Amino acid sequence: MSDEKSALLEAARSAALAAGAAIMEIYAAPFTVEQKADASPVTEADRRAEAIILERLRRVAPDIPVIAEERAAAGQMPSAAPARFWLVDPLDGTKEFIRRNGEFTVNIALIEESRPVLGVVHAPAQGVTYWASGGTAWRQRGSVAPERIAARVAPVRGRIVIHSRSHRDERALADYLAQIADAERRISGSSIKFCLLAAGEADVYPRFGRTMEWDTAAGQAILEAAGGGVTTRDGAPLRYGKPGFANPDFVARGK
Repeated sequence: MSDEKSALLEAARSAALAAGAAIMEIYAAPFTVEQKADASPVTEADRRAEAIILERLRRVAPDIPVIAEERAAAGQMPSAAPARFWLVDPLDGTKEFIRRNGEFTVNIALIEESRPVLGVVHAPAQGVTYWASGGTAWRQRGSVAPERIAARVAPVRGRIVIHSRSHRDERALADYLAQIADAERRISGSSIKFCLLAAGEADVYPRFGRTMEWDTAAGQAILEAAGGGVTTRDGAPLRYGKPGFANPDFVARGK
């Protein structure tokens, strides 16, 4: 990994941890839930975390544009993506945050030529952080030493399929599961699903329904570094900087 990439990765990790600490302060007390124009929920935790991340990324890399969820919701999204930019979801899984089930994350990814080349996913309520750059993926639980992680080779039968708690197209998911022999279903919120694939704790994550690029980029960077991949339903790699920054249906897999 180049010196520049190392510095950017450390900045992203530091920003994610600081944002996570702010999120947990709000999580520990009563908070207000508002609705955005698209009817999705937002809280002070989303806004405060994004402000922290933006300030820290600008401090280290002022020349790299940042596309972040709450800025986009406020209309501050470019019509076309630059060749190199940050993608930020300051609180992925706001619904999980509101439910207080701990399944929410901070996502930060660096995109270069439509690919996520660096990613950090921090789950503050679980005390675990995942990151990747330079072809290796890591996980750190609390203050213990980081450990390298790798996706596993999926078994022929009994693959672990992980999916969202409220899937937007249950029929498509049911049809997909019917193609897998003895599939075991598990449920998880936010980008943790990508990280469980990267750590060899699940095999497939199908997503049928709208997601945004900031939902997936950091998790995809970690999964790819761990030996897995993410493709659209027609088998093409999931790329970034698309018009409107929205994703098509996709399937994430381990090895």
